[in-house]
Amino acid sequence: MKVLFSSALIATALMGTAAQAAQTLVPAQSAVNFEAKQMGVPLKGQFKKFDAQIAFDAAKPENSKIHFTVDTGSATMGAKETDAELPKADWFNIAKFPQATFASSAVKALGAGKFQVDGTLTIKGNAQKVSLPVTLTQSGGTTMATGTLPLKRLAFKIGDGDWKDTSMVADEVNVQFKLALTGVGKI
Repeated sequence: MKVLFSSALIATALMGTAAQAAQTLVPAQSAVNFEAKQMGVPLKGQFKKFDAQIAFDAAKPENSKIHFTVDTGSATMGAKETDAELPKADWFNIAKFPQATFASSAVKALGAGKFQVDGTLTIKGNAQKVSLPVTLTQSGGTTMATGTLPLKRLAFKIGDGDWKDTSMVADEVNVQFKLALTGVGKI
């Protein structure tokens, strides 16, 4: 479960990939969710606090820069027992690593509002290169960036100790993000 939260942070970081001028994240219309399996049963969670610094150039996406942060202490799965474990050292270790980050290194247009955002996702001090597929849609002055990032929690040391056993908590975590942005030019 804690692995899912980390993945969600990573995915959220990656979603904030479109950036260039004065774009702003609208947290009330945005979400970073994650899903993992414990003993084969799907579990869902979310991160309640995240932020993005975005400089997205719709005309030249390759010039775009995205930096996304997730407050790992804001992870919740909706159960007191689980939520109490997530901040601990075996999971997110928020005392030492209060945030997960994503920093873009390349943004590539794929056509039809789809982009590939490459960058570095760092969780619990463990940095991994990731490639995030992002879809941008626009309505009025709001641009929605959506996507899913599949992650391996153990690559980020999420779920240390007894939790390394993937028969208990699966290694695979899917982080889904929906980021509402203002100030993005026409795509």
